[in-house]
Amino acid sequence: MKEAGKGPVAHTPPATYEALIRVIHDRYEHLSNSYQKIALYITQNPNDVAVVSVHTAAEKCGVHASGCVRFAQSLGYQGFKDLQAVFRRRLSTVALGFNARVQALEDELGAREDRSETGFMHELILRDIASLQELLDNITAEQIARAVDLMERADTIYLLGQLRSAPVAELLRYTLAMLGRRAVLLDAAGGLATHMARVMRPDDLLLAVSFRFYANEVVNIVEDAASRDIPVVAITDSTLSPLAKNARVTFAVPEHEYTFSRSLAAPMCLAQSLIVALASRLQNESRKPRIPVVTQK
Repeated sequence: MKEAGKGPVAHTPPATYEALIRVIHDRYEHLSNSYQKIALYITQNPNDVAVVSVHTAAEKCGVHASGCVRFAQSLGYQGFKDLQAVFRRRLSTVALGFNARVQALEDELGAREDRSETGFMHELILRDIASLQELLDNITAEQIARAVDLMERADTIYLLGQLRSAPVAELLRYTLAMLGRRAVLLDAAGGLATHMARVMRPDDLLLAVSFRFYANEVVNIVEDAASRDIPVVAITDSTLSPLAKNARVTFAVPEHEYTFSRSLAAPMCLAQSLIVALASRLQNESRKPRIPVVTQK
C-alpha cells in the first residue's frame, strides 16, 4: 500500500474493524512515514477516530488533513468519513475510549483547570486510573495464560528494558528472584546487553519491554532472539510496535500522550499481574499467592 500517485491502492475496502486492522498490520512496514503515524493513531485510538473530525485526527497524527484522506483512499475507501464509519459501527459495542474516560473522571470528581503542584498530581492520577481501566478492558485471559505458560516452562527468563522501560524490567527481576526463578537482566550498562543476549537458548524466554520511541538495542535483541526460535513476550505500546511482530505474546499498553509525564502505572501493574499469576502456578494454584521479600526468611 503506497500513497496516492506512488503505487496501487486497495479497491475493496475492509468492511469490518477487525479486517481493517489486519490489513494495516500486514502492510505497516511498507507504509510511508506519514502513513505509519496515521496507522499508529487509529489503531491506538479507535474510539476517538469514530467521532473526531479529519482535521483533529490529522493534528493528532502530526500530518495534513489531506494525508488522512489519502490514507483512507489507499485502503479502498472513498474518503476519511467512510473509514470512520467502520470505527463508528464498532463504537456501539465497546467501552469508553481513553480520553472519554479521563473526561468522565474529571466530571465525576469535579475537576477544574488547576496548574498548581497538586493540580498536576490530580491530572496524572486521573490519567493513570483511565489507563488501568483500559488495560483491564484490553488484556485478555488468554494472553495472560499464554505468557505465564512460557514463563513457567522457561529455564531462564531474560529481561530487557531500557530508557523509561528499565524500571519495569527491574521490577520483574526482583519479583522473579523472590520466587526463586532464574532471571537475567540484560543490562545496558557497559554496552554488554547484546553480547549477554547471545547465550539465550530456545528453552529460555525473553521478556522485553519497550515503548515509543523504541530503544534500538532492544528492538535488535528481540529480532535476533526470534530468529533463533527463542520465545519472546513483549510489553509495548501498540500491536504495530517493532517488538510485536517477533513476539509470541504481545501486551499492548497504549500511550495516548508522548510527554515527559508518561506514566508507568499500567505496564507496572501488568508486570505484577504476570508475576502473581506465575506465583499461583508455582504454589499449586494458590488463591493467595505469596511473594517473599528480602527481609523474610
